[in-house]
Amino acid sequence: MANNESDVDGIRARTKELEAQVSPTFCLAKWHHTSIYMYSGQTHSCYHPRPHDIPLQGLAENPAQLHNTPQKKQERAEMLVGEKPDGCKYCWNVEGLDAENPDMPNTHISDRMIRNQSIHTPERMEEILAKPWDFDVNPEYIEVAFSNECNFKCGYCHPAVSSSFYNEMKKHGPFNMVENHALDIDYIEASGHLSSLKDEDTNPYVAAWWKWWPEMSKTLNILRITGGEPLLHKSTWRLLEELKQNPKPHLELNCNSNLGMVNRHVVKLTKYINELMELGAIKKFKLFSSMDTWGPRAEYLRTGLDLEKWEKNHDTYIRGCKSHITHMVTFNILSVSSFKDFLQKILDWRAEYNDVIPIIDPRNPNDRKIRFDTPYLKEPLQYDMHLLPKEEYLPYFDECLTFIRENMNEGDCRTFSKLEYERFRRVRDYFAEVNYDENKVKEGRIDFYNWFTELDRRRNTNFVETFPDMIPFWELCKGLAEEKKANRIGVTQII
Repeated sequence: MANNESDVDGIRARTKELEAQVSPTFCLAKWHHTSIYMYSGQTHSCYHPRPHDIPLQGLAENPAQLHNTPQKKQERAEMLVGEKPDGCKYCWNVEGLDAENPDMPNTHISDRMIRNQSIHTPERMEEILAKPWDFDVNPEYIEVAFSNECNFKCGYCHPAVSSSFYNEMKKHGPFNMVENHALDIDYIEASGHLSSLKDEDTNPYVAAWWKWWPEMSKTLNILRITGGEPLLHKSTWRLLEELKQNPKPHLELNCNSNLGMVNRHVVKLTKYINELMELGAIKKFKLFSSMDTWGPRAEYLRTGLDLEKWEKNHDTYIRGCKSHITHMVTFNILSVSSFKDFLQKILDWRAEYNDVIPIIDPRNPNDRKIRFDTPYLKEPLQYDMHLLPKEEYLPYFDECLTFIRENMNEGDCRTFSKLEYERFRRVRDYFAEVNYDENKVKEGRIDFYNWFTELDRRRNTNFVETFPDMIPFWELCKGLAEEKKANRIGVTQII
């Protein structure tokens, strides 16, 4: 990283510098940041735009097309002249919050601004400005998912992303939703986005990856393996062995994991990472584990999660690997009312493990070794926090912000950081100040009731027992769903 992501003022300054140098809509992520999903043959530059198809035509001859798709090149061209690609609306909305609060200008940090800061170098900028707009880029940062094999079926996930979710959907069929096609197996299979069902060795996108690897890995700074569950994918272990045999000392390797598998997989991972670090085969390693709240609610959200098993694996990794771990919170409608419990766990872990993990960067002794981030979930709609009544649920956000602020000290890595506060404040303000269309909210609430009613039936769970504080919202959604059902029956009878 060229710069420190915790430097909030530096992030704002870099954004202004790049906007003056290139355009007011410039985002380096469109060139140097990519996520590639081998199971679906899709890609995007970050989580906010929807993934789009990677053309198979020409891929074997030009494997760099895994990242440099025609759509991305068109979006790069738009940014160079100050236009805003449609898929990037989330960041524009976040930055637009400043316009709605003229008394507090330049207070909201978007992911565009963070990435412009974190992956900026003069060399990258010189290349972008000097070369034609449609040149192929070897990115600085890659997230790659080799397969959809997964032992979890998180409610907000997708059958194309989780093999367990897919198998459940094949058994029970689609959900009764307002917009049903996204969770209709026939629709998904017809779309051609289930290449993960092929063996990894026969997947053309995986084949292109290994063809691209020798050239791309020369300049790649950060590689993050995602899933599915990466520790269940043979390509993950192939990559670790490849790095052992052909070191990339400049490479920071990251890996996602739900930490919900049998303990031997975590032991195997720590052994590999320790060997790679001792050999100097990689620069550093970070693990990212998903957790959206805490307690029985977390187990409800992430079906397959056993917190006792998870905590054992969590401890095995931290004590065995002695590296950073970041807890990724996919902040959603079920996170809101109990998120303070998770924040307390972060403090507990920081206190417990602060002396276990050695200082990785001597220049930054106050670095948080137990980290968390709060990206905001936008899809599927039934998990979107904007379905909640603001007046009833905004106090939960404010309570969490107060808790973070009261336990914030930049000089003490056992506490929260300023950037963590800013990132959660961004989520809070987005909830408070962005309003959805009334019909969209109504349909989402109907889907909320129908979804969780059917989910409870399929998975033998009980929403109202697990989330008793959300019963008034549940009843609201139930009333809308029953009203729609009654109206539909009435129309049928008239006909």
